[in-house]
Amino acid sequence: MAKAKPNQQVHPLEELIRTERLPHIWCPGCGIGTVFSACLAAIQETGIDHKKISMVSGIGCSGRGAGYVKLDSFHTTHGRAIPFASGIKMANPSLNVIVFSGDGDLFAIGGNHFIHAARRNMDITVICINNFIYGMTGGQVAATTPHMDRSSTTPYGNPDTPFNLPLLAYASGATYVARWTMIHSNDLTDSFVEAINHKGFSFIEVLSPCPINYGRRNKIKSLDMLKLFRDNTIIKNNADPGELDIDFKKGVVLGKFVDIDKPTPDENYEKVCMMRE
Repeated sequence: MAKAKPNQQVHPLEELIRTERLPHIWCPGCGIGTVFSACLAAIQETGIDHKKISMVSGIGCSGRGAGYVKLDSFHTTHGRAIPFASGIKMANPSLNVIVFSGDGDLFAIGGNHFIHAARRNMDITVICINNFIYGMTGGQVAATTPHMDRSSTTPYGNPDTPFNLPLLAYASGATYVARWTMIHSNDLTDSFVEAINHKGFSFIEVLSPCPINYGRRNKIKSLDMLKLFRDNTIIKNNADPGELDIDFKKGVVLGKFVDIDKPTPDENYEKVCMMRE
């Protein structure tokens, strides 16, 4: 831990964060910084050697997280965070690989990579900050934009049905699946710890406000979104993933939904090699 100069405070995450790059780029009212802090707090809590952790992100607001950490990190091309992470894990299975990115990067442009990494049970942790929009690239409609909500490409409302991300993860084969919001910081940190320690494909969806490209177009202030996260959510562990659609009028379910053991690709490949001998 770096020593503070006189009258200078040491950042509580000094060991993990590049303080020389602060202040960060995230807008006032955005929740990504809170989620990022919870992720770093979880890394500290696991006690894993920082040299054994790699963080990978794609393009977008959330994807900038990898550039702020004192870890081996990779800021990849749009939608390609998971294949980069998979390659890192396969090349060095001893590493703990964390993907920190957004809903557009992971589930629209990178959706095919997500389902196959989950199907194979790649031993990586995927954190998706879902702010219901393409936040950095122009406010376009995303695969998670709620039905009839507005974006720059759907000014009269999104006609399509959004993904239920926990259901998609579960159906694809993920062995750890959870959902929280950025205001549930303690639960979120605990979930990150579990996911990082879990063997297999771990997925956590984190609901977070985008006050600029989502909130402004849908006339929802950031504080009002936080109130929805507080008042219109219910924690229900082990809930049926098929009942996890996001509808704040009915109430959004949070919690841990899947936590099972299943062989990873390395274990499966080892069995195949043993059969050939």
